[in-house]
Amino acid sequence: MKIIICGAGKVGTSIAMHLVDQDNEVTVVDQSKKLISEIKEKVDLKTIIGSASYPSVLESAGCSSADMIIAVTLQDEINMVACQMAHTFFKTPRKIARLRSEDFLNPIWRDLYNAENMPIDLIISPELEVAKSIERQLKTPGVYDVVPFFNNDAQLMNIKIHEDCPLIDTDLKSIHELFQGDEDTKKNLRASIIGISRDKKLFIPKKNDTLNHNDTVFLLTDNKHTHRAMSAFGLNEDPVKKIIIIGGGNIGFNLAKDLEEVNSDISVIIIENNEERAAYIADSLKETLVLKGDGLDQSILDEANVASANMILALTNDDETNIIVAAVAKKNNCESLILVNNSEYNNLKDVLGITRVIDPRMITVSKILKHIHRGKIESVYSIGNNQAEIIHAQALKTSKLINKTIKESDLPDGIRIGLLKRDDEIIVPDKDTTIKENDEVIILSMSDSIHDAEELFQVRGAF
Repeated sequence: MKIIICGAGKVGTSIAMHLVDQDNEVTVVDQSKKLISEIKEKVDLKTIIGSASYPSVLESAGCSSADMIIAVTLQDEINMVACQMAHTFFKTPRKIARLRSEDFLNPIWRDLYNAENMPIDLIISPELEVAKSIERQLKTPGVYDVVPFFNNDAQLMNIKIHEDCPLIDTDLKSIHELFQGDEDTKKNLRASIIGISRDKKLFIPKKNDTLNHNDTVFLLTDNKHTHRAMSAFGLNEDPVKKIIIIGGGNIGFNLAKDLEEVNSDISVIIIENNEERAAYIADSLKETLVLKGDGLDQSILDEANVASANMILALTNDDETNIIVAAVAKKNNCESLILVNNSEYNNLKDVLGITRVIDPRMITVSKILKHIHRGKIESVYSIGNNQAEIIHAQALKTSKLINKTIKESDLPDGIRIGLLKRDDEIIVPDKDTTIKENDEVIILSMSDSIHDAEELFQVRGAF
């Protein structure tokens, strides 16, 4: 595909790197010579210096022949205008824009975004997506990263194997037998280990592979069996009852707002240093306590009664501040979750004593990938620092998988089917499972097998 990315910042660069790795033809547009120079050092692609809101700049970028434009500059207005220009002058088929302003994202203006008004096919808001991701993690303490699939009937869980995990040194075949349980009692655990990351390298496990201390496991499970699956891995942690959020930006504010709207039992305190922003949050939220002050100030944390908190969430826009907050949390015997924009900090989390890290760029990339792939793809999530993707697809009658067992399908080594959904029933497949028309399938595809995965679910005549 030919794709134009407007914005060479951290998000734009992450998207560009991912799409170039998948053999897409990518052009990046940005006004900053410095950012353009930096991205050219990292990725082999075409660049244009100029404003993405100018038709002449988009024309120079090749918009007239582009399949898609992705506008992720720091200015919402530029992103919106870029999509408008691409639609009006160049008839670009697909238009994606990042919007951050709470006003633009207000549901009452939902009808604005259509072909007749503001032609944007997909609006992405990393802040809102990150807030939802954190909320899911709070509901499953001990699990890192929780991603819904099958319309929330199943989920992907990222589990770190600790030294007290009862499954350490157990091979996958034995774990599978453990999950199946006793057929007479019908206690089969609908869960599937689909990938393992070891020493920063992700791989699809074979039946004789074992789980090691410090492995990261990617587990797909029926939502009804989430707690049983967590228990199998020794995760029986107490539910989160109180959190302290450092930073009342869009992420912190929306997380607190979401927790209030679902009537969560979690008590929330936000510490915000900006007086005007603190006042706005206090006026907008009903149940959340807002304290004006510096989240690194121990006296403010004492006022928030940090000793009673389960977790401190560092959600400021400054990575270094968030890292220091993690150290403060450790000093106060509290778990931490921090926001980072520099992926290098993610690699250093164990050294720095950080409990959990969340990277908004990976969430943004995953949101876009669904619209990149060919075939009947419902949703996509990137894992292992872009080493693989979890893909939710539908097997239509044109799919090469139809009416074949998984063994007969002869799947490439880089692809593993994790779960099926058929007639509202979730199935953990084995080699003798036959794929039927309209089955929904969740697969793991290594990055170098993405085109093979697309081919499996290709719809004839699809874009």
